[in-house]
Amino acid sequence: MPEAYIVDAVRTPIGRKKGSLATLHSADLGAHPIKALMARTGIDPAAVDDVIYGCTETIGSQAGDIARTCWLVAGLPDHVPGVTVDRQCGSSQQAIHFAAQGVMSGTQDLVVAGGVQSLNTIPIGAAMTVGAQFGYPDPFRTSPGWLARYGDQEVSQFRAAEMIAEKWNSSRAEMETFALESHRRAIAAIDGGLFRDEIAPINGFAVDEPPRRDTSLEKMAGLEPLIEGGRVHAGVASQNSDASAALLIASERAVKDHGLTPRARIHHLSVRGADPVWMLTAPIPATRYALEKTGMKIADFDLFECNEAFASIPMAWMKDLDIPHERVNVNGGAIALGHPLGATGARLMTSMLHELERRKGRYALQTMCEGGGQSNVTIIERL
Repeated sequence: MPEAYIVDAVRTPIGRKKGSLATLHSADLGAHPIKALMARTGIDPAAVDDVIYGCTETIGSQAGDIARTCWLVAGLPDHVPGVTVDRQCGSSQQAIHFAAQGVMSGTQDLVVAGGVQSLNTIPIGAAMTVGAQFGYPDPFRTSPGWLARYGDQEVSQFRAAEMIAEKWNSSRAEMETFALESHRRAIAAIDGGLFRDEIAPINGFAVDEPPRRDTSLEKMAGLEPLIEGGRVHAGVASQNSDASAALLIASERAVKDHGLTPRARIHHLSVRGADPVWMLTAPIPATRYALEKTGMKIADFDLFECNEAFASIPMAWMKDLDIPHERVNVNGGAIALGHPLGATGARLMTSMLHELERRKGRYALQTMCEGGGQSNVTIIERL
């Protein structure tokens, strides 16, 4: 089967709530890493076959096929198309999968894959808020077919995170310790300049904003739970943020024809589903499936990225699969760095690739929980 290569990966800095990117139009935010990617690789933009971008809440500034708009706003050729993917939090990881599959099928040679999300401009749940105006306040419990299958029970990420914490016996104190470590790792990475090479500064802004330098176990202990009587609270949850990231995926033919030097090879990609009410457990069976398909073991990997939507998710995943925390989210996760939904998958891949190179490791695995009870898994091999 033909190979798919990652030639380069670049991202914007991550803007916090009401931060430096809060007023930037989504298309301009998404165009920025595309322009940087073209400049860094030296590729002729006219040779790109497609642009695949992840994004959720595709209304307002994110409506109208934001992938296509970002490419055009970047000032690049009209003949290159774009398509927007919504697999919820896994949208841009899925964009990478689609790009790699296009290349591996032999039908495409150069694809830009990534994602964009401006949660300051278009808040999480905005599409559902608009839907309520048309009589659909809940896309699940207003469906007779859904009710027949799952009953009239709440479908909520907060409820799912709480159920997972309870089932995998993650106490509030343990989750707070995990969250604090996420901030510690992210701050150490920022202060050590570890993100510098992967970030394309924008409007003079070059450093991730979300990590809380003043947080502590004492401060988190005073936070109210998201569900009455529960253990999950905002301090152990991912932060709303703004960001964009883009990768250039190339075929072996494109690498030769354009004189490119790939940085990694896509070793494996897959996606699996699980219970949509539990919603956030899918990284566990998805990772098991990837290991079975590849014949690989946990010991084969130098790095892992498991998105920190809530602390209970990667904690359950690590417990179930016996994965050491020392190799997971080594430079902090979404609790500290933020979770720009449709851009997170590409942001994680960008950071994971750079860290894999820094450590001179060979294999890294990325996974994340996604709405609807889904999870993508991508394994890359450093070249």
